[in-house]
Amino acid sequence: MKQKSGLVQGTLDMLVLRVLSRGDFHGWGISEKLQQLSKNALQVEEGSLYPALYRMEAKGWIKGEWKLSEKSARAKYYSLTRAGRKQLEAERKSWGRMTDIIARVMESI
Repeated sequence: MKQKSGLVQGTLDMLVLRVLSRGDFHGWGISEKLQQLSKNALQVEEGSLYPALYRMEAKGWIKGEWKLSEKSARAKYYSLTRAGRKQLEAERKSWGRMTDIIARVMESI
């Protein structure tokens, strides 16, 4: 993952699930949306994104369907499954706990 600022390891799945909670996107669209939402702080490269998408699809968190893109090119669009929504909620709670713990430690020093 190419990034302008540090990304905590293991957060890519959570971020992709969050993007897909807003609707269906193809891989490039997911990358673009992450870049946009992060105000250009994150640039996810294909070498990181596509293995993550394949892994999440194998886990049943997302499903892919081939469609024509806006440019009339064939592209695989991904959508969140019910299991993916549950995973996103679990990741969100875990992330909240972790950031609270880190904040407590940083504020106590």
